[in-house]
Amino acid sequence: MSDGIETGGMPDSYRVTAEELRQFIERYERLEAEKKDIADQQKEVMAEAKGRGYDTKVMRKVIALRKREPDDIAEEEAVLDMYKEALGMQ
Repeated sequence: MSDGIETGGMPDSYRVTAEELRQFIERYERLEAEKKDIADQQKEVMAEAKGRGYDTKVMRKVIALRKREPDDIAEEEAVLDMYKEALGMQ
């Protein structure tokens, strides 16, 4: 393979062409750029919500809770209540 790089005497199935490698790297770089764009958009949403008077710290907690299973949340809240009661916080 004249346009490829052999990987130290490994069989042909392990050979990598420069073009294929470049494609993988460029795809990854595009995804990184998209990820940055999305993160910037999320920051803008939170800034807008904060500007409208919403508590973004609480909003982030609600978003995290929405990703979890209700049973897991209930179990954690029960343990938290038990700990708070044991410490006289209720």
